[in-house]
Amino acid sequence: MKVLNIVSVGYRATLEEQDDTVIWLTHMLRRAGADVDLLLRASAAHYVVEGQQVSPLAMGGRAQRNAPDVHGQVRGLAELGVGIFILEEDLDRYGLQERPKLQQARVIGSGALPAFLISYDALWHW
Repeated sequence: MKVLNIVSVGYRATLEEQDDTVIWLTHMLRRAGADVDLLLRASAAHYVVEGQQVSPLAMGGRAQRNAPDVHGQVRGLAELGVGIFILEEDLDRYGLQERPKLQQARVIGSGALPAFLISYDALWHW
């Protein structure tokens, strides 16, 4: 079964969990042998941009400085053979077109989205 994980909320629970839970789940599924790809939508489009950083969270006099490296986690997925996709319109919406991006990320237009989605057996939207 070929699965597409669609992530449309960027940096959800990343301070609490030290990773994006869906990115982590995709790693685990892939390592277990699943045929899974990833479509990064909306604010999750930032995951493919080089140099993304999360600022430390400070409460009172204490700071949490171990921010997650979500871009590195997505790069790791690509190195495992997971297809990384992003919509061209999301890159435009967030002003990311000209920013250096993960080399393996493939940009698709929304007009090609229906044909792209139908090539999967299951779509999991998070």
